[in-house]
Amino acid sequence: MTLDLRGLSPAPVTPFTEDGDIDFAAIQRLGSWLGSIDGVKSLVVLGHAGEGTFLTVDEQLDVIRAFKDSVDGGIPIVAGITGEGNKVAALEAKRAVDAGASAGLVYPSHGWLRFGYQQGAPQTRYKEIYETSGLPLILFQYPDNTKATYDLDTQLEIAGQEGVFATKNGVRNMKRWYTEIPALRAAYPDLQILSCHDEYLLPTMFDVDGLLVGYGNIAPELLVDLIEAGKAHDYDRAHAIHERLLPITKNVYHRGSHMEGTVALKWGLVHRGILDHATVRPPLLPLADGADAEIAAAFATAGVGQVAVPA
Repeated sequence: MTLDLRGLSPAPVTPFTEDGDIDFAAIQRLGSWLGSIDGVKSLVVLGHAGEGTFLTVDEQLDVIRAFKDSVDGGIPIVAGITGEGNKVAALEAKRAVDAGASAGLVYPSHGWLRFGYQQGAPQTRYKEIYETSGLPLILFQYPDNTKATYDLDTQLEIAGQEGVFATKNGVRNMKRWYTEIPALRAAYPDLQILSCHDEYLLPTMFDVDGLLVGYGNIAPELLVDLIEAGKAHDYDRAHAIHERLLPITKNVYHRGSHMEGTVALKWGLVHRGILDHATVRPPLLPLADGADAEIAAAFATAGVGQVAVPA
């Protein structure tokens, strides 16, 4: 695999107009800004932060094309693959390739969140997606408190399949992290390991090749520095960055529901001068009154201000 995601891969939001349509001008601003930052290795669209499952099929393809245009081919676009069945997901991946995606982040079949998965089923999902589309794939490890989290044997088997070049790990159980990440490293030294623990990145920073996070929307510069500190095993520097970011982390991710983080990300982008408003699609709802001011105050405390958007 030629894709190198050893760095920061933000998962950008999908901006909407106040009427609820895709805001292509805002995508251009957001994508061109993120793509201009040294250390950003890809943009991962159509995930949770991007409200990907709230878009029509045509809109999903438009978003891939728009973000690809926004970076002018400078970095790859990774598409979230979220369809329920194997065939549905495989055809989704094929459409993503045709729209310009360079890789796919494979979500578990949504039914598994409630009912769990049959042993061997996740492996068939990755196999069919790759064989149908040829899209290089990222293994997505869900949190330990869901029934769609993969045991170690399942992760090892998927990581060994043709087409799988990286894993996005969000297990959120450090006992498992400290057991499973070394096992994946030992079995597949070239597998790129990316953390997605937005709400508490520091404990995972010293074991990974990079980050694949929604957080990358709002503070990419500091997250690039955090990755560098982790790779250098410089705990003091990493901890200082973590502490600087903590007010933002609390106001964006330490909320009642992780889904609220998407709305908060959009308010963060308003504060940074990328978006004009924080419109989301139902079933996402606006945050409570005053949340926007609290988020702006957190950015001010962290010293993270407005940016100059590339022309």
